[in-house]
Amino acid sequence: MRRRLLALLCVTGSLVSGCGMLPGDHGRKTVTVWLMKGSASGEFLRRFTEDFERTHEDLRLDIRIQEWTGIVDKVRGALKAGSQDGPDVIEVGNTQVPLYADGGRLVDLTLESMRDWGKDKWLPGLAEPGKDGNKQYGIPWYAANRVVIYRKDLFEQAGITSPPRTRDAWLAATEKLDSGGNQGIYLAGQDWYTLSGFIWDEGGDLAGEKDYEWQGALDTPAALRGMDFYRRLQALGEGPVDADEEHPPQAGVFAGGKVAQIVAVPGLAQAVVRQNPGLKDKLGFFPVPGRTAGRPGTVFTGGSDLVVPGNTDDQFAATAVVGALTGAKWDTELARTMNYVPNKTTLAGAVGGEEGVAAMAAGAAHGRATPNTPQWADVEADNPIKEYMTRVLRGADPATEAHRASRRITEALAPNVG
Repeated sequence: MRRRLLALLCVTGSLVSGCGMLPGDHGRKTVTVWLMKGSASGEFLRRFTEDFERTHEDLRLDIRIQEWTGIVDKVRGALKAGSQDGPDVIEVGNTQVPLYADGGRLVDLTLESMRDWGKDKWLPGLAEPGKDGNKQYGIPWYAANRVVIYRKDLFEQAGITSPPRTRDAWLAATEKLDSGGNQGIYLAGQDWYTLSGFIWDEGGDLAGEKDYEWQGALDTPAALRGMDFYRRLQALGEGPVDADEEHPPQAGVFAGGKVAQIVAVPGLAQAVVRQNPGLKDKLGFFPVPGRTAGRPGTVFTGGSDLVVPGNTDDQFAATAVVGALTGAKWDTELARTMNYVPNKTTLAGAVGGEEGVAAMAAGAAHGRATPNTPQWADVEADNPIKEYMTRVLRGADPATEAHRASRRITEALAPNVG
């Protein structure tokens, strides 16, 4: 009982450095796991720990909760350190995997992925960023992505009986909603994650790799078509053309009662209702529409992967933890507990009873992530996509501005030399 109580304190992060071998452990090997704050509830971690230690009698979990602020430098430091005190498993943002895989500091989990973990069913937006060439380093854990949050009452007043399923129908419905003092949609001018989905839907990309060199791709015909759709949709509301969705926070704008739709993760609806309780039963969700009714739109998929540092002193134990956390039983339980999308398309039915999460899961099946290169962080640090969007929405020539932004992306993606 004393061992279990102390293990629980480790799980909740109360003892981040005092969880060594405990009396009664009888030689159990401790597996140190770094998970991010807010990714899983304390109750979920308690139940997972009990189940894992019951089924792995030679292992004990030491789960240490980490803050997102400063995590990149902390993980990089851990990957370079000795194996004695470092983590054996680390949760990382799906688009962060290339940062850590660079230099060969992560364990190649390709064999386990193919043999044991069913990688062919993983969400592409989680799986693809976890690869480097043909090697799988990041193992998908959970996903979250944007959907359309809408006012059911305003749709009804406009005579719209069901959510649109194609982009053309979405434009037509939004035009109807953009009347009587209401905004058809609130879409900030620099919401580049939403723009990315439209570009991907058209067959374009933000950047592409050719002969081992990355180049910006906003100036391709497909990417320009995606930007044109964004421009037409954004004009059916009063979103600022020179700011992103957090300036001002779009939850507050939506709560004001004069907006019919926003594009956001479903959880944002809770913030809307807190600010305007009168909207509690008036909000609905649907996947971002695609070009055809048979397939939802492509969306940017955020979420987390699990990785194993190359300096772990027990790779077998570490992979056992990864396999358990990302397996169907506990991945489904996590999704239900935290309103996430499970890591496999075949598990989407597990969250089908909750409207917002079901809409999110439908989009995640066709999700993507940012270009799989460690240098992408340099693009986002001084993001030329945002400036490009603002210039186009203010009336500048799209092709000219796309070429300018693509050149800046190419420069940012150039390998660092020296």
